[in-house]
Amino acid sequence: MRAGNLRSGWSVAMVVGLGGLLLLGSAAHRLLSGARSGSGAVQEAPLSRSVSACDRRKQVIVEGVAPGERLAPAKAAQVAALLTDLMRFCREEITARIGLDEVITLQVDGRIYRDYVPGSDLPILKASFGNPTRREQRIWKAELERVVARGNQLFHSDELGPNGLACAMCHPNAANTHPETYPKFQAQLKRVALLRDQVNWCIQNPLEGTPLAGDDPRLVALEAYILSHRAGKALEPGRH
Repeated sequence: MRAGNLRSGWSVAMVVGLGGLLLLGSAAHRLLSGARSGSGAVQEAPLSRSVSACDRRKQVIVEGVAPGERLAPAKAAQVAALLTDLMRFCREEITARIGLDEVITLQVDGRIYRDYVPGSDLPILKASFGNPTRREQRIWKAELERVVARGNQLFHSDELGPNGLACAMCHPNAANTHPETYPKFQAQLKRVALLRDQVNWCIQNPLEGTPLAGDDPRLVALEAYILSHRAGKALEPGRH
């Protein structure tokens, strides 16, 4: 056989051999990824959908529910309760799987825990929610005081509008000109308003300034300052 034919025959053999390996690999993958039934057919993995907690570090995978499918009320309540339970472990990445047999399996930072019962202990540090340490209390207090101080400064300055007026000129010590609490129907806005809505109305109208975005640190500071002066006051929604 000529050299060219040898090369051609070798190429064909390589392709055929590679095809056989690919077929073998595909079959092996199917055998590994599914369990055989009594008839010898490979069972596909069940449909599932996931729901994540607010911290995006916890998720629950529910078997038997298609992706995007609405959970039944009882199942949704079970998922919410499980996510709430897992939030005890605030620093960990946790994936819980509720099987078709209702057995719960956890994967915690790569470690597997089977037959998990909500409320059970895991060998990881729990969050201190509801029982903060003294150090945490000091940090939280200092942060709140810092934001309240910033709100105090803003409330008494003229930097929120261009006409030289300040909030404190009409509302000494963060008090309203007459007793009222929020939420309530606010006549100026012609709708039910929160405290921040009224703050922005005052910035936009008497102060002739630009309303602050909901996530603006200045608005948070103003609210924190005002509410700090109302500590101990009853919250009476709708009062005018």
